[in-house]
Amino acid sequence: MKLPLNALRAFATVYAQGGVRAAARELGIAHSSVSRHLMELDAWLGIALINPSVGRRGITFTSQGEVLGKAALAGFRDIEHAVAMLRESKSRRSVTIATTPSFAARWLLPRLPRLEQSHPQLEVSLLVDQKLDDLANAGVDLAIRMGRGPWPDVRCVPLMDDTLYPVMSPGLFEDSGRPDQPADLLGMRLLHDRDPHASWETWRRAQGPESLDVRAGPRFASSDLVLRAAAQSQGVALARHRLALDEVVSGALVRPFKGLGVTLTPAYWIVLPRQGPIRPGAAVIVEWLKQQTQRNDPSF
Repeated sequence: MKLPLNALRAFATVYAQGGVRAAARELGIAHSSVSRHLMELDAWLGIALINPSVGRRGITFTSQGEVLGKAALAGFRDIEHAVAMLRESKSRRSVTIATTPSFAARWLLPRLPRLEQSHPQLEVSLLVDQKLDDLANAGVDLAIRMGRGPWPDVRCVPLMDDTLYPVMSPGLFEDSGRPDQPADLLGMRLLHDRDPHASWETWRRAQGPESLDVRAGPRFASSDLVLRAAAQSQGVALARHRLALDEVVSGALVRPFKGLGVTLTPAYWIVLPRQGPIRPGAAVIVEWLKQQTQRNDPSF
């Protein structure tokens, strides 16, 4: 069905403005053109949308006109909003990054002030989405994924490695007798991250103890939540170094088994749309991300 879009737009404007002349001023056309569009729309529909003139009461709409007016006005406003968003997302200065909630909050967000200082012309937006597949259609310039890449249908660039190690609150560390070897985990409450690459089974296979029960203990939906639970003395978490670093350095979390860890390589990837060139702003972000991984952060 071929919709008379010009006539519908004219009618929606008449409905919003409450009159033909006001609509003509809004559209920047002659009021006779607006009247012609209304007549065309009535003819196309086979029904009247506007009641005959009734003195000074002004324009009034039939019941069918009220229904169509509300729908057409809402539809055109939605289109205008979508177009405005697309125009904004295509700004050369605007870059949209998609990543997981934990990585965004614990690694990326604290570093954004450095980016603003070195590249003040860029406008960075963060999209938190763990299962975003179609980057281009979602208006995303690049994504940062955690896991074992590369993945099909996207361009993948290794970003950095990571290391897993247990962490706990200072209070739990003291109450547990200051544990200093993996065997001390026996009998302690383990906190589990649903991230399959940060499982206690991975730690048990690499560092032991063999009899460690990795099935018991609460599970949390994100790395951020499991680290928060550990900081609140709810148990021992198996942390990603990149995400727990600030709290370990500040003393909010204790790493009891220094020097023992499980390496994940590569653990983080820059993901780009498969087709099309990288936008200039996104290319700047890619290089900046690589530079951030080379900073002298405390060792694993």
